[in-house]
Parts: sequence; structure tokens; C-alpha cells
Amino acid sequence: MSTRTFGARIERNIDPKLLRGEGAYVDDIPLADALHAVFLRSPYARARITAIDVSAAKRHPGVVTVYTCDGIGALDKEMPLLIPHPSMQDPQTQRPLARDDVYYVGQTIAMIVAIDRYTAEDAIALIDVTYEPLSVEMDIEKALQNGAPVLHPKLSSNLAAHFIQTSGDPDAAFARAEHITRIKVQVDRSTAAPMECRAVAARWDAISGELTVWDGTQAPISVRGGLASVLELDEDKVRVIAPDVGGGFGQKVLFFYPDEVLVPMAAMQLGRPVKYIEDRRENFIGSSHERTQIHTIELGALKTGEIIGLRDSFLHDTGAFIPYGIAVAQVASTSIAGPYRIPNIWVEFKAVYTPTVQVTPYRGCGRPQACFALERAIDQLAEELGIDRFEIRRRNFIGEAEFPYTRDGLLFADGLKVTLDSGQYAKALDMAAHELGAADFAAEQERARADGKYLGLGLACYVEGTGLGPYEGGHVRIHPITGKAYVNTGLTSQGQGHDTIFAQIVADQLGLKPEDVIVVEGDTKAFDWGVATFASRAAVVSGNAIHKAARIVRQKALQAAANMLEADMDQVELRDSAAWVKGSNRFVPLAAVATASNPLRYAFNKAAQAATQFAPASRHDGPPLAEGEAPGLEATDYYSPPASTWAYGVHAAIVEVDPGLCTVNIKKYVCIHDCGNMINPMIVEGQVLGGIAQGIGGALYERLDYQPDGNLANANFMDFLVPYATEIPNVSILHLETPSPLNPLGVKGVGEAGCIAVGAVIASAVEDALRVFGPLKFHHVPLTPTMISDALDAVGH
Repeated sequence: MSTRTFGARIERNIDPKLLRGEGAYVDDIPLADALHAVFLRSPYARARITAIDVSAAKRHPGVVTVYTCDGIGALDKEMPLLIPHPSMQDPQTQRPLARDDVYYVGQTIAMIVAIDRYTAEDAIALIDVTYEPLSVEMDIEKALQNGAPVLHPKLSSNLAAHFIQTSGDPDAAFARAEHITRIKVQVDRSTAAPMECRAVAARWDAISGELTVWDGTQAPISVRGGLASVLELDEDKVRVIAPDVGGGFGQKVLFFYPDEVLVPMAAMQLGRPVKYIEDRRENFIGSSHERTQIHTIELGALKTGEIIGLRDSFLHDTGAFIPYGIAVAQVASTSIAGPYRIPNIWVEFKAVYTPTVQVTPYRGCGRPQACFALERAIDQLAEELGIDRFEIRRRNFIGEAEFPYTRDGLLFADGLKVTLDSGQYAKALDMAAHELGAADFAAEQERARADGKYLGLGLACYVEGTGLGPYEGGHVRIHPITGKAYVNTGLTSQGQGHDTIFAQIVADQLGLKPEDVIVVEGDTKAFDWGVATFASRAAVVSGNAIHKAARIVRQKALQAAANMLEADMDQVELRDSAAWVKGSNRFVPLAAVATASNPLRYAFNKAAQAATQFAPASRHDGPPLAEGEAPGLEATDYYSPPASTWAYGVHAAIVEVDPGLCTVNIKKYVCIHDCGNMINPMIVEGQVLGGIAQGIGGALYERLDYQPDGNLANANFMDFLVPYATEIPNVSILHLETPSPLNPLGVKGVGEAGCIAVGAVIASAVEDALRVFGPLKFHHVPLTPTMISDALDAVGH
């Protein structure tokens, strides 16, 4: 066998190309004679459209056409409800171009197609729209009250969904609880803010009847299926390519955004390529947001600190429409008990329509909100009972012998009951305490106070359901000329390093170097079955599908090589791009094995002679291909997970708070993370650290500031605060590897883990730092200097 690469710290295959500036994004695609699309967007959060006059825009030099809802034919309808659920009553989705009404600032009303972007932008200003502004309510609590303005006229209220789940007997648990802790917490709205905004380009070939779409999406196969449906094309006539994509974080998995259907439609109608490149302001006011939830959570406990019951009722802001269903709220509701042995749970949520951009999953997808609510409540319970924060968690962890641990009555986002598959929670907590120096912190804190400095220790634990189904596939082929392996899957990458981890999986099975495994994804012509990149699922679902396909190819290669080498199959091994007879210097290159595995009539080169009918290794006693065999060294297989895998971790930090400036400086940050068997620890750490950086943004900086009239006041990077590298501390990341029993590789997802616990950790640490001034409570993030100042004022400091 070659040196094992699964588990090795191998540099990412794609990085040299990107560092040389050779990445190819949608805007880099060379499209001859391309036209450019621009959208007119609503300046009102809620209004009736009484008139639209596009005549001046149509006359503007360089304008090819102007579309309103009246000009898009069959596309003038509500876009699909992607994830139906019985808890939703008459769910509302958006039209590509508004008809009669607008429901948020930024909603698309008209599309101009012109010879260039500048011309289109100038022409947009010439469209004259007459609006009748209507009242709005931006506060999700007030939006449910009687008399609040109802966003959608066909509905009787702003309630989009109402769902309750119960596990165990929470009423009985609270009846026998010796102590009840109750808090209310809030997490504010934010956005993914990917480095590359969304983009789509399309080209129509009228002769072949083929539509090619380049889309910076996380779901090319799903977009292909959707476009074929709405444009009434055969699926094999629609090709969707996701080229290099500059970050997604969930924002690019919604389909359809208006541009994703209107740009291909325009390309088909006009007979020329059309492209749309979203600018930063459009990304803020038109592409999906997430996060706003308000939780009222209660913990019922015994005096020992054992939590025997949990009740959580929360409001979830779904924006003006609910195309993704209740996914974000459902993930939050089923993550609410974290890694703790809480046998009795009642959780309720109400999704609320507000006149804002629609809410769909953003990295974390409800988990940061649930973690913030639970961990802040546990900190308060520990304080009220006089129990150390580490100890109260230790007493409530699910033990290693208790896995799999099922929460009957709670259904996760995959429609299956919540079943935590494996973990070493107590060990992770002990590792975090040791790495942080928690045992010595009290003395350090006192010394700092003596010097006029205020240090605090924060702590939070989390779980992350990952690797959702329904399935993904993988295709592996050894090229007969180069001997390299070519791998295809239906997913697409936005910077996660798929090309490297999938190469490592295949390299181990076929005895290749990872750089000799070529991964092609994000192209529906390369692989046309699959779902999408979301929910930390690529390594779990596509990774295992590719692993299964590679094992089939491995068996084929061993069998063919044994025949060529005149050896028993169990005496042959694959290494160094060849098949070797063990303990000898006899080998045959994999390229030759691949060639010989494809019976040929004609020899197109010297190597191909080994596959012709009179070659020594050819079969002369039957058909060249036995029944059930396929030519070449290739295979396709699929993996459908029986349930989600549950990664977990413990975060802890020491911060310094300046009570004069009300600033927070993170002095030390520790993350203990377990995603099962790690394919590439370096990539895992990159994912975790990136998540922590986004989590710090959500904990201290990033908040979308909607005004009472529904306008977004900070739709730019001057006012929407994103942490710089200088705000991100050195993070100590330590790993546990508890294999998942649910898949052959024993892996769990990692993509969202880093961001989940950060808000709870920072709030916990700030509260601890300022405890000396009085009973300050921080139950709202992002935690701004103003919030800290107000809290200090409230206790007379």
C-alpha cells in the first residue's frame, strides 16, 4: 500500500491556481456579444404599485429590452416552496418580478437588458413607478399582536408557521423540579456577506436547443432541474455549471432568486448571452439573511444541578417570504438540548412574516441561536445553584455508554428523529478547561482586577447535526493513458477544499498521489444526480459515495492486474500508480490496467495493443466482457445516510473588558472539536477557524440595522461591521476523533461548527468580567459597546 493520505495534512490542490489569480468565476466566463441585466428594486418595505412606465427606459440608447411582470409570460407566478411542512398555513413565496405589491426594500420590480452594465444602470433610473406606501411593523413580537399591519393581504395575521415538538413528559418534569431558571434571549439578523456576490450568466443555442447556465450556486443539479421545469425544457437540454465560487455560507443555495430564472429566459428570447453580476448593495438588500430569533427558555433542575426538563418558546423572523420552509427554526428547535441528557423537552416556535429580505439558512442555520439560549440559561442556572459552570455541564452530559442517544418526539431537518450517534463530551470539556488554564483563572482574574483590568472566562458547548440526506453520488475512473483518477460528484465547492479531501479518499483506495486525482464537481454534464452543498454534508454524503465507488474500482483493478501479472488477486497491491505483486519487483502501471480492462478492436497506440483480441491477456474462452461487467476501470455509486451524524465541541475563552471604552478584547480562545475521523486535519482547522471568525462577527459586530420604515441603514461594508484579521485572536484548536457508526468513513460534518458557540462564549465571558460591578446580564448578541455601557449604567457604574 502507498502511504495513507486519509488523515494527513495535505495542502489543498486548488490553492496554487487561486493564489496565481487563475480562478474562473462567473464574471470571468468569456461570452461573446454578451448583454447585461440590471434590476429595479423597491425603495419601500410595503407598498402597492399603481403604475409602471418603462417607455423612457426602452428608448434609452443601448437598451435591448425591459421586462416587468407583464412581459415574462409563464414565469409570472410565485416561485417554488422548496421544503413544504404541515405547520405552515398558506406559505408565501416571491414572484420573479413584483405584481401589484412589494413586500420589502430590495424586491425586484423590473429587469433591463442592455449592451453593458453602465447603460442598464442609467436606464433603470428612467423607469417611473408610482407607489402607494403602506404601514409596516418591523418588530417580530409586535407583528403578532392584534392590530399589527398584516404583510400579506390574503392572510389574517403575520404568523407564517407554528410548530410544537415534545420529548418525554416535560409537564411532569417541571412539576417535580426543585429549581426553575427562566431567561429571554435574542440573536439579531445578519447576512452571509460572501466575498463574491451572487452571479448568473446564460447562453442559448437555438440549433441544438441547449441552455447553458453559469451560476455561482451551491446547488447546480437542483437549479438544473428547476430551470428545466419552469422553462419547459428537457433536463438533458439544460446544463448548469458552478465555476469557482467565492464563498456561499448558505446564501447561494436558495433557488430561485429572480435572476436565476430571468437571465436564462432573456438569453433564450434574445438569442444572445446574458449575464447578471450582483453588486454589494444588492447582496445586502436582495439576497437571503438569517439569525433573528427571540427565545424564552426555562430549565427545570434538581438542587444537584441535574436538568430534568426544558421548555423553549421562540419567535423566528422569516422575512417577507418563506421559500425554504421552517428549516432554520426546525434546526434550532431540535438543537436546543445540546449535548445534555435532558429527558423532557417542550419546544415551540412561531415563524413571523416581516417586511424584510427572506430568511434562509446561513452558516449555522439555527444552531447559534439555540446554543446561545441554552448555554446562557445553563450559566444562569449554575449561578443560581452555586455550582461551577464546568461542573454543571459535566453533570448533565450524555455519557459515552449512552450512545446512540435518541430524543423521541423531536424530528430533525431530515425528517428523522434526533439521534446523537457518538461523542466524548466530558473529555472535550476537560481538554478545554486544561488548555484554557481554567483551574488557575480565578487567581489570574483577581490579580488583573488589582491592576485595574477586568478579565472574564466564557464557556459554551454545542452539537451540530450534519450530513443530511437524501443522498449524493460519486463516479471514479482511471484514465487509460495517464493512469490518473478522475472523480465526479454532484456537489460544488465554495472554498471548502472538496477537491483535496475527495482526492485523499480515492488516493488511498487506488494507490495514487492525491495530486493525481482530478476532481470535477459543479457541472451537471459531468455528474447529473445529487442535491446540493449545505448542512455540513459534503464529506459525509459525497465523501462516502466516492469512497464506495473507489472501492469498486479498486476491486476491478486488482482483478485485472492479477490476470495481467499471472498472480492471485490477494497477492496484488496498489501503490505508486501501479499494481504490484507483493514482495517482488513485478508491476504493471494502472494506466495499462485501465487500457487492458477495455477490450479493443483497434490499437490506437502501443499500450492499447494489450487490450486487443489477440493479446496474451485477452480472454479466448468467452465474451471479452463477462456478463455484468463494464469496460474500463470506473464505477458509480451512491450513499444515502440512515440519519444525520452529530458533531460537537466545546469553546472557551478569556476576554478583557474595558469598562470605560466598553470594548472587548479576546485574550485567549480555545476550541475542542470532534467531527469523527478527520480526512485532512488542516482543512478541518481552516473550516473551524473560519467559522469562529464569522462567529466573532455575530457575537460583537455584525447586525443588519433595519429602520422603522423598513429601510436597511447599513447595506455596505462601511456601516455593516465585519471583523478584520486584527479582531480574530490566535485560536487553539484541539481535536477528538470519535468515529460515527453511521457511515463507512466514520466522518461527521465540520463546515458550520466554528460559528455555533461563539456568541454564547463571548457573552458568558463579558458577564464574568464585569460581575464585580453587579448582576449584569448579557442575553442579546451582537454585544455592542452601547449594550455594555447601558448594562453598567443600570448598576450605577
